[in-house]
Amino acid sequence: MFSCGSENNKLPILGERDWVTKTVDGKEIVDTIYNVIPPFTFVNQDSDTITEKIVEGKIYVSDFFFTSCPTICPVMKRQMLKVFKEIKANPDVMIISHTIDPEHDTPQVLHKYAEDLGVEGKQWQFVTGPKDKIYEIGQKNYMSTAKEDKSAEGGYIHSGAFILVDKEKHVRGMYDGTTDEGTQKLLKDITTLLEEYKK
Repeated sequence: MFSCGSENNKLPILGERDWVTKTVDGKEIVDTIYNVIPPFTFVNQDSDTITEKIVEGKIYVSDFFFTSCPTICPVMKRQMLKVFKEIKANPDVMIISHTIDPEHDTPQVLHKYAEDLGVEGKQWQFVTGPKDKIYEIGQKNYMSTAKEDKSAEGGYIHSGAFILVDKEKHVRGMYDGTTDEGTQKLLKDITTLLEEYKK
């Protein structure tokens, strides 16, 4: 995994990167192409189809979970609730939680799960979709483990990471979503990232 930091305490851009040579005004320059979250189509807890347009012009936090998870998910959701309470007043920030068990986690199951957490409105999206699409975007673009594993408790393994994504769809931070320390660092970095856009 590569990261690119820069001046003024900006958050790094995480992930693989490529270099391309362009000709500008007769001069060859090398430009960097960073990992970006690609276009996506999922279905949310209200049975609405959502695409990447839902986070257009916003920063957001992403994670992977499943509602019947017997291990880290309940802890992660308690931590994500802290994030939700902090960002609720800011329309420029969202959360997208992807289920990695789409066969069980239908929109109706996700709706009840969100309801049980006390989550209302559109700011925190719980999404489902084709298993291969969820696993691919998780592992390839969000750089987060998300896959079926019959030998794992609950039948799936996934990372406990909360992933911070900027308005250009670059991953700008990864945090331990099972600890208060990781959650507090995420909240601090959300503020830092929002500040970047004010400059």
